[in-house]
Amino acid sequence: MAPPPFIYCRPTYIDGNSEPLFQAAEDGDLDRASKFDDVLILLWAKDIIKSLIKEKGDRTSIFSLKSGGPGVLHIAACRGHLDICKYLVEEHGGDANMIACKGLYEGMTPFMASAQSDNISTVKYFLDLGGDVTKADEGGRTVLHHAACTVTKGKCPYSAFQPNATSIKNGTPLNAALFNRSLKCMTLLIKAGADVNGKMSSLVLATDLGGYTNLIPFLLNAGADPNLANDIKESRDMVKSQADKAFRQKEYGMASELYGVVIDYEPDATLYSNRSLCKLHMGDGQGALSDAYLSRMMRPDWAKACYRQAAAHMLLKEYKQAYDALLDAQKLDPENDEIERKLRKAMELMMTSPDEDQQ
Repeated sequence: MAPPPFIYCRPTYIDGNSEPLFQAAEDGDLDRASKFDDVLILLWAKDIIKSLIKEKGDRTSIFSLKSGGPGVLHIAACRGHLDICKYLVEEHGGDANMIACKGLYEGMTPFMASAQSDNISTVKYFLDLGGDVTKADEGGRTVLHHAACTVTKGKCPYSAFQPNATSIKNGTPLNAALFNRSLKCMTLLIKAGADVNGKMSSLVLATDLGGYTNLIPFLLNAGADPNLANDIKESRDMVKSQADKAFRQKEYGMASELYGVVIDYEPDATLYSNRSLCKLHMGDGQGALSDAYLSRMMRPDWAKACYRQAAAHMLLKEYKQAYDALLDAQKLDPENDEIERKLRKAMELMMTSPDEDQQ
């Protein structure tokens, strides 16, 4: 189960009602704007840009438009809109190395984002502008890590990058290509000097995580050593760290997927509990309940697993089952005030809701 790309690019479409879109642009609310239109069309609305410049007295004010961290230049770069990137850089002072200031993409630059665009011309444009090939985002990913999560067409100048750049948390670009099952990208990286026996061995990942059987012969033929010490725990911790961060940033779908990667390697009650909570936030009651059951099976004396089960039942409006699970949780943790509050809530809902057997 591969982690999704670092940026989700919304599809481009035109909505006939432009007034809400322009109001969202003037407010600097990129998320709201994207619901009405492809946000990048805003960049051609010169009146809006002129309005921002007039109000703030700065031609770089267009970069005040944000979407949870990434700015308009980051998004244009990720989508491979070269003309728009040139406009933002050459007319408004955009920088290939300007960083996203917060959120899941903290520290990411437009140069890094362009590596996910599948557009070589955009990548080369930012490289020629002085894009920093050694710079890493907050998660330790360089531009090559970002490129490795995309099956890039054409001839990417990998020799200009660092194919063995690594961090304790994020592994190597070769591992990123492995996670995304991109044989083409792995081939290019190895030709450019990626070390198949480097930190967090790709062969160890492929064999221990499962689901990558077709890539094992390729790695062995490329010189991977099957006798290397197993450093999969470090890789497991790296993926879990990414999952925890995604959850803190309220990227529940991504967090759920990443917890699943770790569970595939070594399931435990905490991981199932964490994924259950993700699914609760996503509104997936059945999925949350399934993971809560598995968590309880692995740690039957853990109050939190009972609590997760109760929360899933509550979402499914199964109040009697929720009440029973909360009673189990209270027996295991009798001093927990939150469990006591939820018990009272479940009792109230049991009394006011129709009998479940009659529904």
